[in-house]
Order: sequence, then C-alpha cells, then structure tokens
Amino acid sequence: MEVIVEIRTQLMERYPLLQNCEKEIMEGFYEMKKSFEQGGKLLICGNGGSSADAQHIVGELMKEFRLHRQVPETFAQECRRLYPGEGLEARVQGALPAIAIGGNQALASAYANDADPEMAYAQEVFGYGRRGDVLLGLSTSGNSRNVVNAMKVAKAAGLCCIGLGGRGGGRLRELCDVYVALPEQETYLVQELTLPVYHAWCRMLECAFWGD
Repeated sequence: MEVIVEIRTQLMERYPLLQNCEKEIMEGFYEMKKSFEQGGKLLICGNGGSSADAQHIVGELMKEFRLHRQVPETFAQECRRLYPGEGLEARVQGALPAIAIGGNQALASAYANDADPEMAYAQEVFGYGRRGDVLLGLSTSGNSRNVVNAMKVAKAAGLCCIGLGGRGGGRLRELCDVYVALPEQETYLVQELTLPVYHAWCRMLECAFWGD
C-alpha cells in the first residue's frame, strides 16, 4: 500500500538516525501484520518507561488511532438483531488484539511473591501466548531478565519474537526473530527513538486493516 510507504518515508525524514534500522522496522511491521491477519495477537513487555510504552501501544491498537474503524459486518448485523435500535455496532470500534504483559498487578505481585519475580512476565506469555502470536520486547539494554525470560518462553511456545531496544541489544537480540537496534545506548536516548517507531507501526497496522 502506498500509505505504508508514505508512513515509512515520513519516519525516516523526521528521524534520519533510524535509517540504519529501516529494514528491521519494516520486518517487524510485516510480522505483526501477518499475525493479526491469521487471527493472532500481540503481547508486549518492558520495564519502567518501557512498560508505559507497552501500555501506550495497546491503547493505539485496541481503539481508533487516526482512522475510523468499522467493526465487521457480521458483528454489526448480530448487534442489530439482538439489540435493535440501540446502535451498539456504531459505538464499538475495530480493534487489533494487544496485551501489555505485567499490567495485571494482582497476578504480577502474586507470581513475584509466590514463585519467581524474574519469571513473572514469562508466566503471562505462557498463559496468553499461542503459536502464531507475536511478543514484542522493549528493553533499552536488552538485558532485562524478566523480558529475556519472556522471550525464551515465547520462542519455545512458537511465537514470533520481536525486540526493540538499544544499539547493543544484549541477550534479547540473540533471542529475537527481528531486532530493531536503535542507534543509541543511553536509556533516555533509546526511549526517545522508541516512541516514533511504535507510532509508525501502529499507523501502518491501522492503515493495513482499515485504510482505503
């Protein structure tokens, strides 16, 4: 789609530092798109600011971002049949299924306290993940143990593993099918480049499923 190329071009023009990882950015997009097309979902994990980024991504994918998202006509018809005149089908927005790992505080704290805090994310990935899903790991260093363990479990369970982080990539890079190595190493500088990349992904995905 031309609009996908346009989004990619805009990203590179605004953030020329990202030109060295343009190929991996597009590979990540195509892997997520393929998963959604096949009925899969996206799991996302990170710590601190990266955890906030994971929730941010969910917010962009699970509701309208820039385009109007109609629900499937079969669902709309069923809403009209069951609840005539309520307009329920017009009040629900199309969504791409995404889950921020670690967002359930009760589960995260219980697993950390009762079992192994370094495996808390991995446990959620094991519970939610199915073959064909995607796990996106956000780590500025690439060495966050809970994220690395989540990737190991994802790989064993047949998920596609995508990493987004700093130049070195650490242990995370070795586990990923696609790793986007942002051209910075210091935490806040990596984070400054993380947001435009995932915003571009969210725009591309929305256009792929709801664009003209």
